[in-house]
Amino acid sequence: MEISISDIISIIGLVAGGGSIGTFFTWRWQRKKASSEAKQAEAQAEQAKFEAMQANSQLIKDIQDSYQRLTEDLKANLDTQQEYNEEQKQYIAELKEDRRHLREERDEMRKRQDKLEQTVRDLQFEVARNTRMVTFMRPWLCGREGCAIRVPVNISAAGEIEKSEVHTPAAHSDIEPISNEDL
Repeated sequence: MEISISDIISIIGLVAGGGSIGTFFTWRWQRKKASSEAKQAEAQAEQAKFEAMQANSQLIKDIQDSYQRLTEDLKANLDTQQEYNEEQKQYIAELKEDRRHLREERDEMRKRQDKLEQTVRDLQFEVARNTRMVTFMRPWLCGREGCAIRVPVNISAAGEIEKSEVHTPAAHSDIEPISNEDL
């Protein structure tokens, strides 16, 4: 209850003027007026509080709507990300399968290469063996077809030569010996 200066001056004026009964009613009227103003202020405060609560309620609804949209967007993004992850997993599985297949092919090619290298080594050995035999047999070659004095020569797998008797092309005086350039 708030009393203003004008209220105090009016009360002093009435008391000084002899109106003690008027002062009592004025004072009572002043109290009722102050009480009604206080109730009105309280009502306005309650109204403002109610409006603030409605505004807060609207703000909360807006926040909830934003949160809901954000949640839906995140779910959609999560679904998209999961689909992408599945595609990537499939792609990785395909790459692993391709890599496994390529490794198998590489291993098969290595085996084939090893076999070919072994075949080449065997052929080189055989060529070297044949070259040794031809080199050894060159002095005993006879250029005459059907020569009766040719000596059979046996060559073992180790490259050792066995012969029964030595024969030289000089045994044929009518035939010229074969030179190394002719071979």
